[in-house]
Amino acid sequence: MRLILGSGSPRRRDLLAQIGVVAADIRPPDIDETPRKAELPRPYCIRMAREKAFAVKADEGEIVLSADTTVALGRRILGKPESAGEAAEFLLMLSGRRHRVITAVAVRRGDRIWERDVVTTVKFKQISDEDLNAYLATNDWQGKAGGYGIQGPAGALIPWIQGSFSAVVGLPICETAGLLRAAGYPLYKDLP
Repeated sequence: MRLILGSGSPRRRDLLAQIGVVAADIRPPDIDETPRKAELPRPYCIRMAREKAFAVKADEGEIVLSADTTVALGRRILGKPESAGEAAEFLLMLSGRRHRVITAVAVRRGDRIWERDVVTTVKFKQISDEDLNAYLATNDWQGKAGGYGIQGPAGALIPWIQGSFSAVVGLPICETAGLLRAAGYPLYKDLP
């Protein structure tokens, strides 16, 4: 049984390694990630994970794992910022407020799919101009939903979360392990 990771995220590879899972191949899907008109964050995130899983070409005997992480401020989806200016805009919107991070996971084997989504509440401290400029200078905001990664320098801006830390990073470990087992993929404790 070969696992194909339908994501180019090094964070997802690292999280899988925590449970002894190393993908046999990495095949990031090329799909349109534009939200539909009036699409809410959670259904959008679930749709993205599912579409990514089906967009990855896989042979019989291969299991595809795909995921999507979406930062939601109310009904608004904060995607990956295209510039430092947009990252600053996102971070200032999040400053001193709570928001939700939704991570949906889809595991596909043939035409069968197993899915889960996890919603975590994240609170940002009030971000000073000094904090904002220092964070933006790290370039850690690049390629990250909402313009931040909790596992990096932005962790200093987050006093608490309610939910799954690994889901905010990009892959809920517990739920992912359950999906892989359901699809018949052996995890570390199942290996001889």
